[in-house]
Amino acid sequence: MSSLFFLKDLLDRYPIASQSLEKHYGISGRTVQRHYKHHLSEYKQWEQKSHCEDYLLFPANMGPYLSIDETAFSQGELYTIITNKANKGKKGSIIAMIKGTNSDEITPILLKISDLKRRKVKEVTLDMAGSMNRIVKTCFPRAQRVIDRFHVQKLVYDAVQNIRIKHRWEAIEEENDGQVCVYNNGDSKKQLLARSRYLLFKAKSKWTYTQCNRAKLLFLEFPDIEKAYILAQKLGFIYENTTIKEVAFTRLTRWFRSIEESGFKSFESIRRTFERNYENILNFLTIKAYIQVVNATFRGRYKNQYFIRGKRDY
Repeated sequence: MSSLFFLKDLLDRYPIASQSLEKHYGISGRTVQRHYKHHLSEYKQWEQKSHCEDYLLFPANMGPYLSIDETAFSQGELYTIITNKANKGKKGSIIAMIKGTNSDEITPILLKISDLKRRKVKEVTLDMAGSMNRIVKTCFPRAQRVIDRFHVQKLVYDAVQNIRIKHRWEAIEEENDGQVCVYNNGDSKKQLLARSRYLLFKAKSKWTYTQCNRAKLLFLEFPDIEKAYILAQKLGFIYENTTIKEVAFTRLTRWFRSIEESGFKSFESIRRTFERNYENILNFLTIKAYIQVVNATFRGRYKNQYFIRGKRDY
């Protein structure tokens, strides 16, 4: 009996599948899964069983500093997750896990949490989605909204990749017409553009020797990609080396001027997005946001838990 409770504690605490216990403990993973599912998990007596497919709510985990983000679990289904930053992705971090991203559906669920607890929230980290902003504004009216670095830089790197992809399609058309160009590293134009994808996400100091050579060829052949890459790296420099909001404001203003001079349409769209979310982006520079790390932890930890898989089978 004690071994069963040991296994329950193991499955509750760590993001492991029951089948992975077979070679370590000499037991049937399917048997453990069945016992956990029908007995050890106490799912049948769970007070949130009636609505667990749509949402989970844990008001006791509320705190002054929260994060909100969307995450895809099994079969690509999107969930909106609200977490308490203080617990750093460990036990007691989840405040709410709600199916979907529609603010009109999520807001009424969060409003089930007492008004007193919601008004004690001082800060919420979120992305640039309008739905997330509406949720936070309605449910946590006194909280400062902070857009984290990950989403901002992802938007910029996507713009760089769009330029690379545009050139790659042009290179494919050239090869289809019989115009094959091979560089001194053995790459064709199409291969050079395809194989440069990951180096454009990295700082020059982190390039390998091979990536350095490939980048030289890429930038020599496509100077607009180099120009876009430098713009993206400048934004990274601002995030890495700025902690004072007023200094960040000045540096971002100069960065915006560089965008205007570049003439890239995709970067111009980014500039307008920044202007709409300017204050919330600047708020990040005075805090340590880690929302994506938390969500990565949840994705592994709860993938095999009973409220994500096979809910209809219980």
